[in-house]
Amino acid sequence: MSDNADKYDAVIIGAGPAGSSCAIRLAKTGLKVLLAEQKKFPRSKLCGEFISPECLAHFAELGVLDEMSRGGGVSLKRTVFYARSGRCVSVPSEWLASGSLAIGLSRSQMDQVLLSGASAAGAEVVEETAPTALLRNAEDQVCGVTLRKRSGRSFPVKAGLVMDATGRSRVLSKLADPKTRKPRADFVAFKTHLSGAATPDTDCEIYSYTGGYGGSNPVENGLTNLCFIINAAIARQQGSDAERVMRNVLFTNSQARRSLSHAQVADQWLAVPIENYGPAELSPAPGMLSIGDAAGFIDPFTGSGILLALESSRIAAEVLVTLGASDFPTFIAEYRQRYESAFHRRLKISSLVRRSASVPFFADAIINFLSLSDRLTHYLTKATRRSPSPSGADL
Repeated sequence: MSDNADKYDAVIIGAGPAGSSCAIRLAKTGLKVLLAEQKKFPRSKLCGEFISPECLAHFAELGVLDEMSRGGGVSLKRTVFYARSGRCVSVPSEWLASGSLAIGLSRSQMDQVLLSGASAAGAEVVEETAPTALLRNAEDQVCGVTLRKRSGRSFPVKAGLVMDATGRSRVLSKLADPKTRKPRADFVAFKTHLSGAATPDTDCEIYSYTGGYGGSNPVENGLTNLCFIINAAIARQQGSDAERVMRNVLFTNSQARRSLSHAQVADQWLAVPIENYGPAELSPAPGMLSIGDAAGFIDPFTGSGILLALESSRIAAEVLVTLGASDFPTFIAEYRQRYESAFHRRLKISSLVRRSASVPFFADAIINFLSLSDRLTHYLTKATRRSPSPSGADL
């Protein structure tokens, strides 16, 4: 890429599922797109690594479904939610998308497929490159970004639209307003891969315990992904040691103890603070918008984080292709209306479910109650993941 490159239609920062999928959709329509990623792929990522069935339709639209299927992912027939006592309620994957199953696949594999798909679609992809500043025009509207490569070389990139797909870190949002105070992290999340777990090959298991919840499901290469969230104060009581938290807190759930107590840690532990849930600012500055977790962090308990990333990037791409970004107020108003229509209700419901899940008394009561009614369980499941109606645009 030349330091004096022509202006891009869109510059997307962050090559997770939101950023890469949006780059694919835009590049396929002929727009000039730059996708910049701080890390070198493939790389590990803290995530539940549960790809819900609805995501498969997005992968097909993006042209990566076959490659994703060759990644070695494990078909998951159901998700089972366990109270501390072992009482459970089951959600079949077909409830989420008729005729489809969920997939257990590592983020390392999934994100690499999407990144390669973006390059194949015509997007310009640069790795090990991070944003350091926003460019603004005379009207104080964002018109590009300054990027810095790992070598230390910095260069400006002009764009009609700058998109923040940096996840919960919301890097561009912080550049837009450097005075933004980082909220206190009330929770911390841990993740690793295990070998020898005694979990069914077709199940995603979710465990409730005091101060949080966790989940496990098989992924490729015979491994099991374990990801759990815990109140930060409880984590500190355990020395912020992931294995201590797992054995002393997670294993207070009887099913977690049965499934995982004899498993071996097969990968490094990853840990990240969780500062906030729910919606964020969709346009931190004129000329800029957020997609994926940067726009709103849905509670992992629902297993629909990857789906939200794919859906929000589809909405952004459709609006950009249809309206363009030259009239930014009109563009962002349409994006905001469609985003809130698609996600406001489910973000709220997911928040209520997550708060109940981390209080064992409520979690046990809810699981016991839902175990008596498949119909109510089905209704609550669908309420956390209603998809927006297709616009008809083939992006």
